[in-house]
Amino acid sequence: MEFRPCIDLHGGKVKQIVGETLTAAAAEGGVVENFVSEHDSSYYAAMFKRDGLRGGHVIMLGGGNEEAALAALKEYPGGLQVGGGITADNAWRYLEAGASHVVVTSHIFHDGILDMDRLNRIAEVVGKDRLVIDLSCKQKDGRWYVVTNQWKTFSSFEVNSDNLRELEQYCDEYLVHAVDVEGKRTGILESLVTLLADSVTIPTTYAGGARSIEDLERFRSLTGGRLGITIGSALDIFGGNLSYREVVDFCREA
Repeated sequence: MEFRPCIDLHGGKVKQIVGETLTAAAAEGGVVENFVSEHDSSYYAAMFKRDGLRGGHVIMLGGGNEEAALAALKEYPGGLQVGGGITADNAWRYLEAGASHVVVTSHIFHDGILDMDRLNRIAEVVGKDRLVIDLSCKQKDGRWYVVTNQWKTFSSFEVNSDNLRELEQYCDEYLVHAVDVEGKRTGILESLVTLLADSVTIPTTYAGGARSIEDLERFRSLTGGRLGITIGSALDIFGGNLSYREVVDFCREA
C-alpha cells in the first residue's frame, strides 16, 4: 500500500486548509486553515526525497504559488507531481522543471461537463504516461460526481466503474479527493474507497479524512492494497497528531 505525500500551496506558503472553504467568498477571509508551515515547499520536498517517497503531489490552490511549486520540483526532480491551474498550454513548464506528471481537473471539467477536446489535447501534448486526472468528487443522490470551480460546482461526470475504465485510456493515474471530508480529519469515506478499489486498473491515490493508523488499517482492508493514500492535516509534520514516520513505515509494511 503506497503512501503518497502532499504539498498544498496557498498564497505561496505550505498550508493545510479545509478544501470546501476555498471559494471566492472564502477568499475574503473565510478560508479555514488547519496549518500554516514555517517551512517552505523545498523543505518538504527534501524530506520526501530522503524517505524515497515518489509520486507525491504539489497542489497550487489559487494564484501566487508558481514559485513555491517550482522550488519543490527543483528540490526533488522526478519525484513529485504538480497540479492546480494546469492546462495544455503551461503543462510543459512544470514537466521541464522536474515534475514527473501534471495533474488536471478544472481544465478538462468545465461548464459542468467533461470536455473531450481539452482532454485529448492535453493527453497529446504531455503524453498519457505523464498525465494524472484529479477526480475530486462529492456525493449527490447516492452517487459520486466530479466537482470543479474550487469544489463548489457539480459536473455531470459520475464517478462509476464504467466511466473510470473509459477515462483510464487517457491518463497514467487518478488522484481522487473526497471533498466532503478533505481537511476535516473525520475518517475515510468507505463507500468511495470501495468503489475505487473495485473499479480502477491504473494507479489511484485516495485523499480525504484519514486521521489514524486505524484508518489506514481499515483502508488496507477495504482496498487489498490496490489504492494509494495521501494524508495531509492529520500528520504531525502539518500540525496534526498522526506520526508521519509511523505512516511511512506502516504503508511500506502493508
